[in-house]
Amino acid sequence: MPAIGVNSLFKSYGGVHAVSDVSFEVGRGDVFALLGPNGAGKTTTIEILEGFNKRDGGDVRVLGVDPGERHNQRWLRTRIGVVLQEMAVESFFSVRQVLERNAGFYPAPRRVDEVIELVGLCDKAQVKVKKLSGGQQRRLDIGLGIIGNPRLLFLDEPTTGLDPAARRMTWDLIRTLSEQGTTVVLSSHYMDEVEALAQHVVVLAKGQIAASGTPWSLGGREFGKVVISFMLPDGVALADLPVTPSRCAGGKVEVDTDCEIEVLARLTNWSMATHHSIAGLSVMRQTLEDVYLKLTHDAEQRAEVVVA
Repeated sequence: MPAIGVNSLFKSYGGVHAVSDVSFEVGRGDVFALLGPNGAGKTTTIEILEGFNKRDGGDVRVLGVDPGERHNQRWLRTRIGVVLQEMAVESFFSVRQVLERNAGFYPAPRRVDEVIELVGLCDKAQVKVKKLSGGQQRRLDIGLGIIGNPRLLFLDEPTTGLDPAARRMTWDLIRTLSEQGTTVVLSSHYMDEVEALAQHVVVLAKGQIAASGTPWSLGGREFGKVVISFMLPDGVALADLPVTPSRCAGGKVEVDTDCEIEVLARLTNWSMATHHSIAGLSVMRQTLEDVYLKLTHDAEQRAEVVVA
């Protein structure tokens, strides 16, 4: 049984269809990313999964139960964790006090010391929340999300306000939770974060699924054109290269191709035969951000045509 199963989800507000015919599954222990611009239906979908919003149609199962049924919600609250963009935390309590208080809400919480270490706040355990930096408060938010040892964790922009080191530490924490069997539903505007963590991605636009797949394959990304770039070796003219450059500026050669294996073979064979080293060789496909922007833009365009 998947951790989450959504089939033909529908939700409207008055005459506005916030979510229409949305279906997807999330495997247990997976990191799943739900993406979409403002107004795409992402927040509505997540609130329905969390049991905070009622759907108008379709079928939803979270950890095997319907989150919309009132008698399931108490059971579900003890098995899911939620980290919102902004969390309300008592500013005059210390980090340890806040975590100890929240741990008491769950039947089998994680040890407070373990959570403090996981989120990197060992040296701030006795510090009051109001004296924490923005990044430290965000780490505490994540700690509050995992203190109940949830089977399912919802993370809304978990690394906003974190410095690069803290972001990577949070990524490692999410991977660890996933490896230990916790299912993670991630919402983020950082595409590098999604690509680093998620096994599956769904992109919502105008209340419908614009694309679904792995970060690598989303929107046909794995089959698109690539740019192969390298530095022109000293003493070599462009005409001497075994491939036809698309651009060359400042000694950097770029080749646009959809046959990267063939182009790379030509380059490496030529390099070995002529003893010219190829510095800075790289292969770059369109980024996940490029794909995301195109998918959401195309959906917006189609919606405008329908309205017109």
